[in-house]
Amino acid sequence: MENSEGVKIESTVVTEEPLISALDIALFVVIITVAYFWYFKRDKQSSSSEKKPYTIQPSSLSSIEQTSNSSFIKKLKSTGRSLVVFYGSQTGTAEEFAGRIAKEGARYKMKGMVADPEECDMADLVEMKEIQKSLAIFCIATYGEGDPTDNAMDFYEWLQNGDADLEGLNYAVFGLGNKTYEHYNEIAIYIDQRLEELGATRVHEIGLGDDDANIEDDFVSWKEKLWESVCSHYGIEETGEESNIRQYKLVDCSEVLPERIFSGEISRLKSYENQRFPFDVKNPYLSKIAVNRELHKSGDRSCMHIEFDIDGSKMRYDTGDHVAVYPKNSSELVDKIGELLNADLDAVFSLLNTDEESSKKHPFPCPCTYRTALNYYLDITSNPRTHIMKELIEYASDPKDQEKLKLMASSTPEGKKEFHEWILRDNRNIVHILEDLPSVKPDLDHLCELLPRLQCRYYSISSSPKVYPKSIHITAVLVNYTTSTNRVNKGVATNLLAQLIPTNDELPQPTIPIYIRRSQFRLPPKSQTPIIMIGPGTGLAPFRGFIQERDYARKEGREIGEMVLYFGCRKKDEDFIYENELQEYVANGTLTKLYLAFSRDQPEKKYVTHLLEQNADELWNIIGEKSGHLYVCGDARSMAKDAHSIIVKVVMEKGQMTNSQALNYVKKMEQQKRYSADVWS
Repeated sequence: MENSEGVKIESTVVTEEPLISALDIALFVVIITVAYFWYFKRDKQSSSSEKKPYTIQPSSLSSIEQTSNSSFIKKLKSTGRSLVVFYGSQTGTAEEFAGRIAKEGARYKMKGMVADPEECDMADLVEMKEIQKSLAIFCIATYGEGDPTDNAMDFYEWLQNGDADLEGLNYAVFGLGNKTYEHYNEIAIYIDQRLEELGATRVHEIGLGDDDANIEDDFVSWKEKLWESVCSHYGIEETGEESNIRQYKLVDCSEVLPERIFSGEISRLKSYENQRFPFDVKNPYLSKIAVNRELHKSGDRSCMHIEFDIDGSKMRYDTGDHVAVYPKNSSELVDKIGELLNADLDAVFSLLNTDEESSKKHPFPCPCTYRTALNYYLDITSNPRTHIMKELIEYASDPKDQEKLKLMASSTPEGKKEFHEWILRDNRNIVHILEDLPSVKPDLDHLCELLPRLQCRYYSISSSPKVYPKSIHITAVLVNYTTSTNRVNKGVATNLLAQLIPTNDELPQPTIPIYIRRSQFRLPPKSQTPIIMIGPGTGLAPFRGFIQERDYARKEGREIGEMVLYFGCRKKDEDFIYENELQEYVANGTLTKLYLAFSRDQPEKKYVTHLLEQNADELWNIIGEKSGHLYVCGDARSMAKDAHSIIVKVVMEKGQMTNSQALNYVKKMEQQKRYSADVWS
């Protein structure tokens, strides 16, 4: 037969049976028995848990390591330390400063350790008071638009949302920032104030380092006064002992199998051969260079349009994001170091942390060859800091070289002047120092320990994923300049990129490691919202993506708002990048207005800020009357500052406000994400 839904049903014969069978009785007894034992067993466990502490048995060794690693208090207590230096670092400088402070602690009988707040349970700060004469120091960088660094984000949020009692915690804070940015050292200032609000004791006033001036000088000056405050607070004296103690020991790895040796990978061995999604700062994607073409029409400068192939990577980006590129040092400079130090660059070695409790076992991926370390892991082109001068003294056989290094390593006015002129003004890197002080012959493994890590370079993405979902575009100026010593210094990343030219034949295409960094530099959610874009030079990059996205929306039949672009360069016939594209967008109506400033095409220099000031009525109409969005991209030191001043002036005059009201209006625009800046110094 079939039921009403057409489903076939088997016919069965039904016979009468007793209401309760023997099987039912047996099942009932089993259920009652299980319930009885479960109830009384649970009660017994509950009682016993009140008599002895509850413990969780780790299921694996990694669980044990994770638990112990997160407790910096346990490490301090078990190793007899009283000083912990936390760092919030995006480029490695704050981490380097933290290491220098921890190392110097030995001179004041304060054994120190460096800690990454991301790897620690920061709630343990409440237990610092249990350690006699303890001190927590925070070296904290401010990043982006007044944001904490990635590794300090959780700590920052814990301070914001928590109300821990930090009475008994002694602390000091040093901030790393850049005065050309609006939110100068904002995170360090907040942490310093918040710790005090939670009951902690400030041992020394906050230090604010300015990377736009001389952050090394700022740090050294603050550090000297810090130790004076520490001595006064704890009633201790400097021991006078030098702290030139190696943090890492050399391990010979000549017998290590080739497949166990790093060859430039950022974190995971053989990660470039066996790529795994997701891709991030520790696991970049090895992208092929699909396009590399020159944008400048003439002149002796170069600007490259480069397209990274991300097809099949599962990577996704949004218009306005950044792409990070992992560079490689010049082989010429690397070979020069080997030659100057008479070293075998192909020897395989490892540097192992002498502090067994440290979570950072190696300064960079080990084991590897010296050539690999110098090529991929170490910064050999930046200006070395004063602590490197100090460490090089013992390797100088010529008394004159020794005295010069001692002077530059000192904090005297004469020493600071010499360091500023000889290192910073003359733009010497470690190769230049070894060339100009020929008696200085450091052990190569020690030099590898001292040099900072080579950092990835960030570029504004100059494409829209709506139009180019399988590629990422960047716009990069080739960096080359001659120093006062007649040396040519070259940008690490751009000079590498300039060499990566795709071929049209069957040869393997050039590749480079990349990953995507999210940004807050975003188009308005509604396509009809009017926008103004100010982007001279390569500041045009993200706006090329913005325009592409709005053009895509227009072609789909959606309404798009006004798009006004201010672009500037030196000469129209030399460095007007993407000229044909921009003119086409003007012709089809996507780009409403295109204001151009060619600074050297007439006797008097003309910049985008001059044009912005001339168009005060239009500027106020869009940002004031139509609640449009305004974007600035480019040089933070002058252009972005000048643009900000003009915007405040226009708001004040056209909006009939006082200076204070205009400043508040612009500040509110920033808070509402209607005024965004993607700038660099």
